[in-house]
This record gives sequence, structure tokens and C-alpha cells, in this order.
Amino acid sequence: MHELGITRSVVAIASEAANGRRVFKVTLEVGRLSGVMTEAIRFCFDTVAEGTALDGAELEIREIEGRARCQSCGAVYAMPTLFTACACGSRQCERLAGEELKIKTIELEEAA
Repeated sequence: MHELGITRSVVAIASEAANGRRVFKVTLEVGRLSGVMTEAIRFCFDTVAEGTALDGAELEIREIEGRARCQSCGAVYAMPTLFTACACGSRQCERLAGEELKIKTIELEEAA
């Protein structure tokens, strides 16, 4: 389960950014084509955050829909899976969205 490692990295990055302040909320953007199981991250978060600046913090995960541009006809279309073909039948595409895995925001207590 690589989501445990991802969760540890998120907590480490947010803790470093907090610079000793308490973290109230972390917002992640996770693309549906990224292969990351968001429920596993949710499951691990509280345990990994325990004893850190993120202890008790809220985790918000925004799932990003897959989108692609067809290299044959130029159409932009929804891509719910990596194997979704364009309506024209072509599978030659440029993925535009859905592979993200990033920390979008970190809400901290105000500095003293």
C-alpha cells in the first residue's frame, strides 16, 4: 500500500511548512487517473498525523476528473479510465487532467 508512504510524505511536507505552528486543515488534489486510493489516504491520515503539527487536522481530498485531448480529431473529452477512447474511436490522446497528486492548501494557526 503506497498510500501509507504518500500520507507520510504529506504529513512531513505540511509539518515542515508549518514551522512549529499547528495545522488545522490540509487539502489534497488527487486525480482519478493517478492510481492513488483516496480512501486509503483518509484511513492512514489520523494515525500518521498523531503527535505532529497535524494532530487533529482536517483532511480534505478533492478528486480531479480525468480529461484528455484527442490527437486525431482535437476533441477534449472526459477520461474516466486510462483506457477511455475518444468518441471518434482514437486512443491517441494527451491527458490534460486526472493524474494530479498535490497538496493544494495548508491552513495554519497564525504566527505569534
